[in-house]
Amino acid sequence: MDGLKLMALDESDLTVISAQMQDAITKPSTFDYRPSANRFSLVANRFAWDAETGGRARGHERRQAALSFARVTGVKTIGIRRGDDDQVLSLLAIRFLPGGEAPAGTVELVFADEAAVRLDVEVIEAQMADLGSAWETSFKPRHPAG
Repeated sequence: MDGLKLMALDESDLTVISAQMQDAITKPSTFDYRPSANRFSLVANRFAWDAETGGRARGHERRQAALSFARVTGVKTIGIRRGDDDQVLSLLAIRFLPGGEAPAGTVELVFADEAAVRLDVEVIEAQMADLGSAWETSFKPRHPAG
């Protein structure tokens, strides 16, 4: 299966990227904020939800993916030790919180254990792209109901 390449220009598009990046594993050392370019990016090992077929007991996939946001005017973190290569973060969701003057707002990357990255953005402009081949994993993330 070819790798995914997705772009988000509105909240609905961002929901699709969020679904594909759910359960991605990353480290703060992969975060890159370039204020002069108004860009934030990270690299993560995402669970390939797009490769799942009903009833498979094993043979799940992970892929390395790059996630980037343009038109970023500020970055805040909670519960994240920036540059720390020992902290492992599991991405739960990406959501948009409208700001004072549309289309500006905050893109929030929500991680397990109450960690988060909040990106102040002029407008939603995000890209996600797989960086290479998939590898097999026997572990499939599970989420409690409710």
